[in-house]
Amino acid sequence: MVKEPRRRRWSADDVPDLSGRTAVITGANSGIGFEAAKVLAARGATVVLACRNPAKAQEALNTIRAATPEADVSVLEMDLNSLASVRKAAEALRAERPVIDLLVNNAGVTLLPYGLTADGFELHFGVNYLGHFAFTGIVLDAVLAAEAGRIITVGSNAHRMGKIDFDDLHFAEGYRPLRGYARSKLANLLFAFDLQRRLEAAGSSARSLAAHPGGANTEILPSVGPVRRRLKRVADRIPNPIVHSAHMGALPTLRAATDPASKGGEYYGPRGLLKMTGPPVLVRPSTASRSTETAERLWEHSERLTGVTYSL
Repeated sequence: MVKEPRRRRWSADDVPDLSGRTAVITGANSGIGFEAAKVLAARGATVVLACRNPAKAQEALNTIRAATPEADVSVLEMDLNSLASVRKAAEALRAERPVIDLLVNNAGVTLLPYGLTADGFELHFGVNYLGHFAFTGIVLDAVLAAEAGRIITVGSNAHRMGKIDFDDLHFAEGYRPLRGYARSKLANLLFAFDLQRRLEAAGSSARSLAAHPGGANTEILPSVGPVRRRLKRVADRIPNPIVHSAHMGALPTLRAATDPASKGGEYYGPRGLLKMTGPPVLVRPSTASRSTETAERLWEHSERLTGVTYSL
């Protein structure tokens, strides 16, 4: 287990004043992305909600402004299912926001039947990983322009079950929803840690970190209606040792993004049972997620598949 000095539980109250800083969060219209956006806006950050559905994003924006009337919040339409949409959104963001202090790669899909993105990628791998790889690469200059930019990539405990098969990245054979999701989340962590190594090699002050929400009660729970409704009723009404609120699920991301003591290459998650609930602490990722050989090979494939090359 990764240990850190004993202290009181880290909470949203520990997020410092963020006035003058810009944060971009993908998938911020609901779940942990929305909860993180609320806190960042309340602390004075300029927040961009990068979302697929502009109507839902506008609802989220209205809710944030109702809670924090002075909040500086805007919507960026982006569908991670399509590299064309990602590129269009990223280029529009660069033109409007030449400096990005916090980039949170949060959006994701889970446990979907087999399907392909607009560009022919398996859905979990394409949306959760490749879309964020491309988006980050295109807006990277704006993050590097910040005094101490941070890139936070959201993973999952499921990454421990993931395996990168370079002969079948898009799961044409032997697909199972959980395997697809786990592969995408392992790819997210490989990317986050490899990006930190590349930032360090380039002498950049920017940091790349990762976080996972544990068992957060969010819209990313299984999308089959009756199953999700039952899970939500349990999470809402009964104390559960492996499911906590979306607000609690957002705290690891917020700590990685804003704690002055956090360092590049760190991974934050809940400290409770099975690392599913509780306040955010440093946690240990799988050995596979730290493989530099796998990460470098995945990076090469990702640049080829997305057509995005990083300016480091």
